[in-house]
Formats: sequence, C-alpha cells, structure tokens
Amino acid sequence: MSTHAADPLAALGTLPGVPDAVDNVRKAIDRVYGHRVMRRRSNEIASEAALRGARGSAALSGADWNLEEVRRRSDFSVDAEARTVGASLRLSAEAGQLLSIWRQSPLRVLARLHLVAAGGTGDAVGRPRQDGEAVDEPLIETALPDAAEVAGRLDGLADLVVAGGTAPALVTAAVVHGELLALRPFTSYNGLVARAAERIVLVGSGLDPKSICPAEVGHAEQGRAAYLAAFEGYLSGTPEGVGAWIAHCGRSVELGVRESTAVCEALQRGAA
Repeated sequence: MSTHAADPLAALGTLPGVPDAVDNVRKAIDRVYGHRVMRRRSNEIASEAALRGARGSAALSGADWNLEEVRRRSDFSVDAEARTVGASLRLSAEAGQLLSIWRQSPLRVLARLHLVAAGGTGDAVGRPRQDGEAVDEPLIETALPDAAEVAGRLDGLADLVVAGGTAPALVTAAVVHGELLALRPFTSYNGLVARAAERIVLVGSGLDPKSICPAEVGHAEQGRAAYLAAFEGYLSGTPEGVGAWIAHCGRSVELGVRESTAVCEALQRGAA
C-alpha cells in the first residue's frame, strides 16, 4: 500500500503551492525560535501571542476590537461583540490544556472547545447540532450539511487525526480548520472553534511547541474577503482550490510569526 493511500492527507502535501508553503512556514518558525529573546522570555511571548491570536480570531467573527481594548476590558457579557471576544479569549486559554487529549479523542476536544466558547450555557452546548437547529455563524454563509453528514465527516476527521501520518502539520491543521468551517458542527462559534483547533494541531504537532506563532493573527491581517475566497477553494475540492487554502493558512502562520518577532524586538528594546 502506498503512503498516500494509507494517509489521505499526505497526498495534499504535493498540491500546487503546498510544498513551498510548508517550507516557508518551517523556515519562518525556525527564525523566530532562534531569536535571542526567545531563550529567556518565551512565556511572555506565548502570552502575547495568545492574546493577539484571540483578538484576530474574534475580528474574523465580527468583533474587530483593537488590541488595547481587548487588554482593557474585563466584562465580556455586554453585547454580541463582547461575548465573541470573551469566547475567543477563553478558547485561546483553553487550547493549551487540550493538546494531550487531541490525538486520542479529537471529538472530545471539539466538544470541550464549544463548551468553553459558549460559556457552558444552553441545550446545544458541547454537542454537534441536530437537524432543524439554527446555526449562528456570522462569516460563513455556504449551505449547511445535515446532521448525518456532519456526524460522518467528523468521525472521518477524527479517525485521520488519531491515525496520525506523514502529512506536514500545516496540511493537517488547514484541513481540520477547513472541515470545521464547512461542517459548522455546532450552533454557535464554529469559526472560533475551527481556528482554535488549527492552533492545537500546529502546537501539538511540534511545529510550534511553545505556541508563539498565532495563525489567527495572519488570518485576520489578510482580511475576511481573502479568508472567504481561500475557503471557497477548499470547498471546491479541486487540487488548485485545496492547495490555495493550505497556502493561505501557511501565509497566516508566517504573519503570526512576524507579529511575534515584532514582540521579541520590542522586548529586546525594553519597549514592551
């Protein structure tokens, strides 16, 4: 049996633009990990990356607050935007606690992520949606798969994660992210959960073990229109479209690296 047959995701690593994206991400991450500030202040950089990543993910879900506002606020229950920012911050804090569980039980992790995002309230919290339940997702407007398709595809995705394989971490992370956006398995906060799951894959794979390269920053920086265009490519299922989505996710990681490099420079200057 060939490697590609055994590991369907491995074949995606050869799609147009993907090998370059994988290589560029690896080089960018190596550079920031080699920064002299990282040797003694990596925890500060990771904390800042988590905050900036949460802000970026919330921005894509319609709550585009500036970073200082996110830092300043303590009440995230006032309105829908505040709840979105609060959910994103909780997910960013929770993701690091779920790394060891992800490879054994990704569906359990996804349920936990939704529970955390939703604040643990409501009948539909922490479980896949059922037919007839409305989905509140402000960014993705494509047709919703029915509950049976969601369950089947989630099981398939979980099987791929548990089985592991030879696919680059960027490829796996992009597929997890794209599938969750396509399925929108929960009644709310699907975009936030999808981006948190992408982060878990990138960190848990060892590509970004200290969690200092927030892809969410890059997704937000490239903008909602580019995000949606790349996602449409994923939905198309064509080699070019899926490759473009993976490359888009790679560029997002690179931009997250750039953000954390700037934080390193600021710390080095004593300006942060």
